[in-house]
Amino acid sequence: MLRISDDISIQDWELSESFVRASGPGGQNVNKVATAVELRFEAARSPSLPGPVKTRLKRLAGRRWTLEGALIIQCDETRSQARNRDIARQRLIDLVQKAMVAPKRRIATKPTLGSKKRRLKAKKVRGEVKVMRGRVDPTD
Repeated sequence: MLRISDDISIQDWELSESFVRASGPGGQNVNKVATAVELRFEAARSPSLPGPVKTRLKRLAGRRWTLEGALIIQCDETRSQARNRDIARQRLIDLVQKAMVAPKRRIATKPTLGSKKRRLKAKKVRGEVKVMRGRVDPTD
């Protein structure tokens, strides 16, 4: 079981790990040992995540979210399989914790009188600059 917060924890059946050969430095170790981890979390079917958290998680995950509703996290940073496994699990925890934070609602405000005047003055100055770019008459 993976504990995210006091009220959210991910069960073992929701996670599946597969180990594949990693690329990068490591000498012969890279060619013979599957150290890279691919952590798959069945987020869409998860009973432990509330609906709004799932929605935000899907948006945060981006390309890591599959069509079946699974979140896939890959890690091949280190030469150690156990360390890569821990890093992948920590990334999942961080992502779910970030998805748990509800965004603040923006309170619409009116623009101030000063900002309106500054905007109109800037538009006028810009218009004058553009007028000055006009064609020059040779008769003048």
